[in-house]
Amino acid sequence: MFVTVATAILMLLAGIGIFLVACQMMSSNLESASSEHLKALFSKMGKSKLLGVGIGALSTALIQSSGATTVMVIGFVNVGIMSLAQAATIIYGANIGTTITAQIVALGLSSGSGLSTTTIFAAMAGIGAFVCLFAKHDMWKKVGGIITGFGMLFVGLSMMSGSMEDFARLDAVKDFLATIGNPILLVLIGALFTAIIQSSSVMTSVAITMVVAGLISLNQGIYITLGSNIGSCVVAIIAGMTSGKNAKRTALMHLIFNCLGVLVFMIAAGILYLTTRGSLDFGILFERMFPAAPQVQMAMFHTIFNCATVIIMLPLTTLLVNTVCRIIPDDIVKEQGESAKPHFFFVDEKMLRTPIIAVRQVKLEIEHMAAVAMHNYDIAIYTISSQDYSQVEEFNRNEEQLNYLNNFLVQYVVRLNSRPLNEIDHRYLSTTIRSIGDLERIGDYATNIIEYAEVLRDHKLAFPANLKEEIEQVREGVFSVYQNAMKAYMDINLEALEEANRCEELVDQLTEQMADRNVARLSNNEYNPVMGAEYLELASDSERIADHLINVGKTIRTLLRPESVDHF
Repeated sequence: MFVTVATAILMLLAGIGIFLVACQMMSSNLESASSEHLKALFSKMGKSKLLGVGIGALSTALIQSSGATTVMVIGFVNVGIMSLAQAATIIYGANIGTTITAQIVALGLSSGSGLSTTTIFAAMAGIGAFVCLFAKHDMWKKVGGIITGFGMLFVGLSMMSGSMEDFARLDAVKDFLATIGNPILLVLIGALFTAIIQSSSVMTSVAITMVVAGLISLNQGIYITLGSNIGSCVVAIIAGMTSGKNAKRTALMHLIFNCLGVLVFMIAAGILYLTTRGSLDFGILFERMFPAAPQVQMAMFHTIFNCATVIIMLPLTTLLVNTVCRIIPDDIVKEQGESAKPHFFFVDEKMLRTPIIAVRQVKLEIEHMAAVAMHNYDIAIYTISSQDYSQVEEFNRNEEQLNYLNNFLVQYVVRLNSRPLNEIDHRYLSTTIRSIGDLERIGDYATNIIEYAEVLRDHKLAFPANLKEEIEQVREGVFSVYQNAMKAYMDINLEALEEANRCEELVDQLTEQMADRNVARLSNNEYNPVMGAEYLELASDSERIADHLINVGKTIRTLLRPESVDHF
């Protein structure tokens, strides 16, 4: 008996291990292969609750991981690009999307008179391995990885099923498990084991194989599955603990949502039992609905439970959001202090778990960095022209933000570039460090202009009206370069880049004219040489800012190969 039990336990562990590796393999390859679709999905996020549920379900089905979807949502909420209400609906959808795995397991455990479905699908692991081995194109390798992962799911499932059959032959094991009939205890067991292995899909799959092997009853399997939904919240809780208040609220929403769903079904089970005087429970009900197919009974309960929970909670989303906001209230003083510190606006550490989304967020972060740098240039021009220093404090905060991004966004990009991504994303990331440096230099030139303003103030000097007009012309020219260069950068638009180059040539002409006029005016003693020097430096710095903006725009040429057009 000892040898049989030890063998069964080792086979179970091996099966779980292969199942987890298969899930990870499928997830990473599906995530990479479907990167454009995921980006498109999340870019369409709006106020529609049903759309949010659909996006959550589809994205989870694509990457085969509700945990990854939830962590990604927590990251979006943490950096402020998704509201709590939007996050709630995506989490609802993720719970529906994760039922796909249970349905796959049920399909694998179904067998007819010939070859079993498990054997047929397990063979795909070998087919996928051959595709990976001989494929030369990156996309085909990812397809091979998906096929291999799918096949390995059934290899792991077969090993788990075999270990359960070994256990089922031991009367002592069956007698022991039969004594665990308390629904609350079964829910706790499901939650505990799911929290340990951090995968509700694996726990649900183990429960299905146990039911099929006759090791536990359908009713026991149902309660274990309910518990796995609570245990699956551990990943989100860990992700939210080290983030901001809204991230913590999102993790709490996930926990409340799953706990309420379990509570509703537990109450419904109790009412069903009492009203029928013990003659009917969920196990009997699903046995009648799907006779002679325990794997289908479990999978369908899992699907119906998650869909019903979403239907119940969807109208209560606003109440759920308000509840978590009351439980985790804002600390106004602290929040203001935190928001004043340099920080990321679009990227987040948690997004590194979903690299394809993180790449898009890096691009948005760089766009925002450009906006901050150009806002400082605008403040600098205003300050030197008007000698009004009321915006200098804001200027200094922006400069700190630019320095922060120059240091930490580069580090983030380096870490992101080491993650599994397609060739186009890697190529894009290789350009970003140069772009970040160009934008930080724009901030430095803006700082120079502020210093020129202070020199004029110390000498009690101010630009006359004609110089202010020329400075304003250059400022408008530089902003035309900025607008077109960033349009080119964000949309991979060659026409916008060409327009940016034309605007940059105009800036060159304007600054050359400023230099020539400055020499003539100094020769005629029209103004103080100190003023002339600062005026000339301002023109030179403006011209260099335009050059750095063009550098950012030109990076799209690295991406403009046939397969990369329209990627971003």
